[in-house]
Amino acid sequence: SLMLAKAKEEWEQEIVDKQSEKERYLSERIAPLHTSGLSLSQLQDLCRELHEKVEIVDEERYDIEAKCNHNTREIKDLKIKVLDLRGKFKRPPLRRVRVSADAMLRALLGSKHKVSMDLRANLKSVKKEDTEKERPVEVGDWRKNVEAMSGMEGRKKMFDAAKSPTGQ
Repeated sequence: SLMLAKAKEEWEQEIVDKQSEKERYLSERIAPLHTSGLSLSQLQDLCRELHEKVEIVDEERYDIEAKCNHNTREIKDLKIKVLDLRGKFKRPPLRRVRVSADAMLRALLGSKHKVSMDLRANLKSVKKEDTEKERPVEVGDWRKNVEAMSGMEGRKKMFDAAKSPTGQ
């Protein structure tokens, strides 16, 4: 709290100093106007003088603003030229990298990763020999098969064949 109080005092002192500096500068640059006791023509001349001074200051302000805008544009153009001189950045060809789910989680989570993402381990294993035995291969005349399966009797045979895998 002591530091805050000291900072507040210094800040207030700085504000007072700036105000006094501003008043001193304005008193040097601008002479006080004495308009009392002047005739109408003298007041008009004074207004014309002040108007001319305002125009001069306004022209200077405009010129400075134009120079500033010109310099800003020039700086922007020079920055673009510098970037062009450096050369365009070429992206390297990206290669496809095969990363397992475990390795990806380990890279993202670091040592926190403990869950295994081996999805193939949870799948049911099926042997090829078993699937070939289940399907008996019948090679025959397809026309006989179509004639036998036509009508309601053929549908019954298909239904019965579906119920019992051996079929015989």
